Amino acid sequence: MNQTPVTARAVIFDCDGVLFDSWHANVAYYNAVRAALGLPPMDAEGERRAHFLAASSVFQEMFGDDRALLERARQVAQTIDYEPFYELMVPVPGLHEVLAHLRPSWRLGMATNRGSTVPEVVRRFGLDDWLGAAVGVLDVARPKPHPDVIEECLVRLAVLPEAAVYVGDAESDAAAARAAGVHFVAVGEIPSSERVVRDLREIPAVLDRLALEWGSSS
Repeated sequence: MNQTPVTARAVIFDCDGVLFDSWHANVAYYNAVRAALGLPPMDAEGERRAHFLAASSVFQEMFGDDRALLERARQVAQTIDYEPFYELMVPVPGLHEVLAHLRPSWRLGMATNRGSTVPEVVRRFGLDDWLGAAVGVLDVARPKPHPDVIEECLVRLAVLPEAAVYVGDAESDAAAARAAGVHFVAVGEIPSSERVVRDLREIPAVLDRLALEWGSSS
């Protein structure tokens, strides 16, 4: 079935685990909140889930059974300066080179469950040179696995869902991509994903193949 060719296309990236190795930053941040509450550090499962959930969801999981403690945790989180934790965020190998390679042919965006730290991440690591949109949970009603951050990024980039690819590293990213109607590429093993890469440097080749597929179906 012939389709109208789409000229504008986009690749939208998750932040943590895709553009940055930010495991240590996320763990340190939430453990700082817990320490301020007089609580021990997270266990291994807590660390894993803190890596991809929005802060509101992390706190809900940690303290949802105690409303008073949940409210205290939210208040403490607002007082903690994130500055020391940016230093623990490590750009993945080839980050700027990949973005520079893609930018002439693709509109680039970031859609993440991060909140107030999104603008500073973009500024501090020079992503504003490449990204046409950076959307976090404070810009939308619902975090991933809902599609809101991806859909808002598409609006800002002025690209249709069928001409967009989302790159993520969690099942919640895959679910958000499906709900938004965009293609999905997994960084790391995600059982529901047909397209999987080991790291960001493999993305251009995957996108080249996708672009060829789109061209043959037009």
